[in-house]
Amino acid sequence: MSGSVLYDVPGPKTRARNRLYGALSTVVLLGLIAFVLYRLDDTGQFQAGLWDDYEYSDTQQRILDGLLTTLKTFALAAVLSLGLGALLAAARLSDHRPVRWAATVVVEFFRAMPLVIMIFLLSAAIFVSDPMWALVIGLTLYNGSVQAELFRSGVNAVPRGQNEAAYALGLRKTQVMTGVLIPQAVRTMLPSIISQLVVTLKDTSLGFIILYEELLFVGKSFAQQTQPVNGVYAFIPMVIVFGSIYILLCLALSGVASWVERRTQRSRKGRPTPPPATGAAVMADPGHSADTTGGASGADGPTVH
Repeated sequence: MSGSVLYDVPGPKTRARNRLYGALSTVVLLGLIAFVLYRLDDTGQFQAGLWDDYEYSDTQQRILDGLLTTLKTFALAAVLSLGLGALLAAARLSDHRPVRWAATVVVEFFRAMPLVIMIFLLSAAIFVSDPMWALVIGLTLYNGSVQAELFRSGVNAVPRGQNEAAYALGLRKTQVMTGVLIPQAVRTMLPSIISQLVVTLKDTSLGFIILYEELLFVGKSFAQQTQPVNGVYAFIPMVIVFGSIYILLCLALSGVASWVERRTQRSRKGRPTPPPATGAAVMADPGHSADTTGGASGADGPTVH
């Protein structure tokens, strides 16, 4: 029986058993989906009248305003978290032990702190009248700490020879970091950095707990304020509409991450070196030419004694 380096190729009985398990799992999953749809239909969540309010221009404008607010919050949190991440990563890579310890405490503290609690505390204690900055600062502290670890991992992943060669040329540590290590680290970790930005985008939905009018808060308030149809509020249409918007935004950022990863992989490979021309190869190897000429002279020329 043929095998693989990592595992043995399954035989006929194992393949049949795997197909049976796959079919049973598919049936169970379809049954679960059917049960959920039945319960939603039984409670009246699929009534056509629940979708009527989404046809009004006022509703569409509220959704657009919530989307723009979410994108604004995300843009601020993304820029600030990247800046904080770079600063904390540089501090954790510092040669000064107190700076390195202080940065480690900050990173570990804000990574361990639940983001919901952090946003709520910032809103209740500091940004009482401006919930946007409570959300932005909370996202910045948490995601900046995560980005710091990504930056630090990228710098440590650069081959040690790059660092040693830069110091051998007489460069200072700041020049080595900014000119040699950081550009390579950012290119290596760029897909992971963008993936963390996707998490930042999704975390903007936590603004609804501090009554910040971002996209999720608009959807929740809209579902509660609309007139019920046969005693049913339009929560499922709200989940479908607003959930689809979040999914599309995250898919767009994930697509950017995939595109950047493909671009960086192609840039690492570089262009293939073209083969030298025949004449250039002969001129580049004078020994070969001398041997050929010498051989011809010895065969046809006169012999000197």
